[in-house]
Amino acid sequence: MSLAIINLGDSHLGDLKGSQIGGDAVVCADGLISSIGSSSEIRAADHDAVVDAAGATLTPGFIDSHFHNSFGDYTPRQLAVGYFESYLHGGMTRAISASEIHVPGRPRDVLGVKALAITAERCFRDYRPGGVTLHAGSVILEPGLTAADFAELRQAGVWLAKAGFGSFAVPMDYVPVVQAARAAGLVVMCHTGGGSLPDTKAKIGADEILAMHPNVAGHVNGGPTALSATENARIVSEGGDIALQVVRAGNFRSAMDITRRALEGNCLERLLIASDSPSGSGLLSLGILSLMAELASVGPLSGRQAIAAATGSVAAVYGLAAGRIEIGRPADLLVLDAPHGSSAKDAIGALEHGDVAAVAVAITEGVVRFARSRNTPPPTRRVRVIDSSDR
Repeated sequence: MSLAIINLGDSHLGDLKGSQIGGDAVVCADGLISSIGSSSEIRAADHDAVVDAAGATLTPGFIDSHFHNSFGDYTPRQLAVGYFESYLHGGMTRAISASEIHVPGRPRDVLGVKALAITAERCFRDYRPGGVTLHAGSVILEPGLTAADFAELRQAGVWLAKAGFGSFAVPMDYVPVVQAARAAGLVVMCHTGGGSLPDTKAKIGADEILAMHPNVAGHVNGGPTALSATENARIVSEGGDIALQVVRAGNFRSAMDITRRALEGNCLERLLIASDSPSGSGLLSLGILSLMAELASVGPLSGRQAIAAATGSVAAVYGLAAGRIEIGRPADLLVLDAPHGSSAKDAIGALEHGDVAAVAVAITEGVVRFARSRNTPPPTRRVRVIDSSDR
């Protein structure tokens, strides 16, 4: 499958600077980005499909680093089926499991949590609901898990772990288990803030996060109950390389505070924008786009910084090949534009104005999945997809 995207206006490579890609055309072949160059060099007959961006903006697909999957394209928390495609229509081309805690009757013993993580990883290894790639199988950290268990999980293909929903007496008991998981090569996210489920009441605050030192402070702005500004300051200033994941389902005031502190502390590479859904907050298919617009309008970010926090910065923290528009990387891409009627001239300007950008085209694995989102407003420009049957 060969796809060409031509007549690009602005673009965002996925890096923190928001660099442009160095051309106005991108070619994708066999699921990867194969070349970046000039539209004048593209021959439509050489490709199975051509996207005419008509001056719209190309960005990497968004990576939701806090996604609550279960099994299949179904969420028991919301009793919804087929929701992955709805998130794709909000720009999410890839997601990372925040652990399969919403699976009904989930196990809590060592053998059970290992089996759950391995099964989830296997189920989504090649399954692409709605065209979305999900990195599933995040082992829920429970008492009794040892270094040998984490080595076994890593060998089986599990590389994610989640702290905060286990049966530990006090949150500080997570410390040696988190450190053992990290030592085995797992990327560990930890719940931050007050309890989010009816049966979880323990607060995980700055003391616990700093002692555990997970890779990611999950929903550091609360999921949904936030920490104090003093605790936010400690996690940002004392947390070293701990990623600061702010989410749409969290406390927006806290998200603003943490983002401002990351900017002032010159550590914006740690900031990740995610949704934390489906959850008690519901299905948030526009969660990432909405939080981008808020943080880039009334918040302290530029539009380009907001996009980086949902693309290349996520990829860097989790070690993913996706998230940047470079040759050889996965062809997960979005054509974005200012929504029809916006006072902004392009997608990034729209975010900075507080408007949800229009998702004109979503591409995953080098395949056009749709040519106008059903969840965002229509684009200002006349973006077209021309396939071989139209020529």
